[in-house]
Amino acid sequence: MSIKPPTLEQLRRIAKDLGFHMSDAELEVYRELMTGNLAAYNYLDSVPDYVPQVRYPRLPGYRPDAAENLYGAWYRKTSVRGASSGKLAGRKIVLKDNICLAGVPLSGGSSILEGYVPEVDATIATRILDAGGEIIGKSVCEYFSFSGGSHTSATGPVQNPHKPGYSAGGSSSGSAALVAAGEVEMAIGGDQGGSIRIPSSYCGTYGMKPTYGLVPYTGILSIEFTVDHTGPITANVADNALLLEVLAGPDGIDPRQIGVKTAEYTKSLKKDTSGLKIAVVKEGFGFADSDPQVDAKVQKAAKRLAKCGAKVEEISIPIHAMGSAIIFPILAEGGLDTMKGNGFGSNHKGLYVTSMMSYLSQWRQRADEFSESLKTTFLFAQFMQESQQGRLYGKAQNLGRQLRAAYDAAFEKYDLLLMPTTPMKATPLPKPGASVKEIVARALEMLENTSPFDLTGHPAMSVPCGIIDGLPVGLMLVGPHFGETKIYRAAHAFEQSGNWQTF
Repeated sequence: MSIKPPTLEQLRRIAKDLGFHMSDAELEVYRELMTGNLAAYNYLDSVPDYVPQVRYPRLPGYRPDAAENLYGAWYRKTSVRGASSGKLAGRKIVLKDNICLAGVPLSGGSSILEGYVPEVDATIATRILDAGGEIIGKSVCEYFSFSGGSHTSATGPVQNPHKPGYSAGGSSSGSAALVAAGEVEMAIGGDQGGSIRIPSSYCGTYGMKPTYGLVPYTGILSIEFTVDHTGPITANVADNALLLEVLAGPDGIDPRQIGVKTAEYTKSLKKDTSGLKIAVVKEGFGFADSDPQVDAKVQKAAKRLAKCGAKVEEISIPIHAMGSAIIFPILAEGGLDTMKGNGFGSNHKGLYVTSMMSYLSQWRQRADEFSESLKTTFLFAQFMQESQQGRLYGKAQNLGRQLRAAYDAAFEKYDLLLMPTTPMKATPLPKPGASVKEIVARALEMLENTSPFDLTGHPAMSVPCGIIDGLPVGLMLVGPHFGETKIYRAAHAFEQSGNWQTF
């Protein structure tokens, strides 16, 4: 179906939006000129898209009822079987519901994408299947992933398996909850401000945010191109290393992947921590909202790592305390720009899932359905764009290089950095009728230590290190770029030192 040229009325509105002041006579001239440009668009509209081919049969699956979904963590159950052999043969994996799995509905935690079915597989889905894994469903995530809590999804809150009524963390809430509950062996999360590590901290799972670009983001709904990460959430370190081994490496499509260096991560588990130098970052403790018990539990875990053979010292990285402030304009203004670009934006050479872009475009007529945390973020982002012309977004990106340099300076002397994953353990879920202030606070209160490393791209992993009042505590290990093997060495040694639930 050919694309029709704009009417004079449409062009008059467009000109006004762009700040042009033109008479109808002038607009008519430009309208005639534009008609000639439609040929290119009509050609594009008439030919097939060029997207990766889907290689394995599948069914759309079903949405489980409450009896089959005790924690509200499943968005969809299905069974997509891959190759008959491979590193993941016999293993079952769940995908966060912002990841394309052809023929299986994707909502991104939203009501706006409800009913959308992608026609492509994300690269990581294909890699799981090629390695013999079975994808058994999609896990609930927060509304367009803009929450570190587990209460903003359009399908309802995700319960913490350790203590129902408490947050499972977000935005990969369902992935961590399903692993913690023992319903799946492995899961995939996404991380732009901590969304793999926060739910892992709250639920007591192992969550790795890999180095920026190590794992291709192709075919996954983005928040902001410069901070998008995806990676594994598992019940133990060995499974985490195995899954990352399958996921990592360039796919030839994702332009985030520059100078990628992979490794056989499972081999790092055979090494102990002898010779590893670990720096406890002073500024990662004692925030205004820090729970002293959490800080103490993580300090105790650092001493346990020292007993495992690592050399552990405290250092100061002053700029770390401001890392979450530096990244905020990038998440807010960049996230708004991505939404204005219907989930994929422009100015990059990646895979554009055009069917999702078309479906998502209806957000402009349905923005009232956004979660409170998303409304807060976008209202503020639009105000800042209008009042500051994007200059503070730019300054944040500039300061991000300074933040990265500060961490890199520490890595010249130390192998790993250590701090709490989140300043607090899981908090209560907002009750029905809770105020907007409480809902937003529960969504954004825990980002101080996780979000800086999304901006700098360093790999970081949450490792469970104890229980307080029935709720897990997470220890975060951060490595140099492409230093995942060092993280796995320390995490595995800590895991093997005893049952973390008794630490």
